[in-house]
Amino acid sequence: MPDVHHRYATVQGRRLFYREAGPLDGPAVVLLHGYPTSSHMFRHLIPHLADRYHVIAPDHLGFGLSDAPSADEFDYTFDALADLTAGLLDQLGVRRYAVYVQDYGAPIAWRLALRDRDALTAIVTQNGNAYDEGFVPEFWQPIWAYHAEQNAETEAPVREALTEEAIRWQYVSGVPDVSLVSPDTWRHDHRYISRPGNDEVQLKLFLDYATNPPMYPALHEYLRDTQVPVLAVWGENDPIFGPDGARAFARDVDDAEIHLLDGGHFLLESKFDEAAKLIHDFLDKRL
Repeated sequence: MPDVHHRYATVQGRRLFYREAGPLDGPAVVLLHGYPTSSHMFRHLIPHLADRYHVIAPDHLGFGLSDAPSADEFDYTFDALADLTAGLLDQLGVRRYAVYVQDYGAPIAWRLALRDRDALTAIVTQNGNAYDEGFVPEFWQPIWAYHAEQNAETEAPVREALTEEAIRWQYVSGVPDVSLVSPDTWRHDHRYISRPGNDEVQLKLFLDYATNPPMYPALHEYLRDTQVPVLAVWGENDPIFGPDGARAFARDVDDAEIHLLDGGHFLLESKFDEAAKLIHDFLDKRL
């Protein structure tokens, strides 16, 4: 089992936690987590990839073991999270890298790609959205209403997403055998999301999500122009980002690999072996 190092770096005055494993001279693979979790979601995948790859998995600011300044102290936007991720990779001397993106990790990676079109060597997207058809309307309608107008009525359903039951729902929805998903996962996430003041941090990011779909046309152009290798390994039953979001990558990347597995939003929790093999085989072929 490869050693996994648990480290901190200070970027723009903020302390970021990250996990690192594998040969430093191996091809770099950066794992970017989503809401409401942290690099903890990659605890099994990191050693699986670290036999050959230099794996880096940061906790975004406001999540996990990274600093979580209040929303008054820091302007939480996806642009800002991308800035911090770029700063961390620069400190580590990582210039070219593959990305694994899930949920919030996707719009962070898309910003990095559009800023430096030569940076990404490959994309693994696991329910990391890049197309309008990926949005499941039943989930997103309350968030779109919050984007349109912020008041007590529109904020209430968004705040509901911060509860332990809502986080548990993200983990178990669409999973055929929910006994495969450890309760430690949602309890771990809820603990960090529930830190004093973190509710305002998360509301700020929910609001800033409105900046992501307008970026999609530029991303699609980037994908068409670069033909960066893409693997979409997707929980087919995800109630947040549906399978059409995976299929859509094939429109812009000629040989995109699309795999829909019988799982939900956090596919690694219930379909790890199948997903991990697809990811490792894809990286072996493409890198």
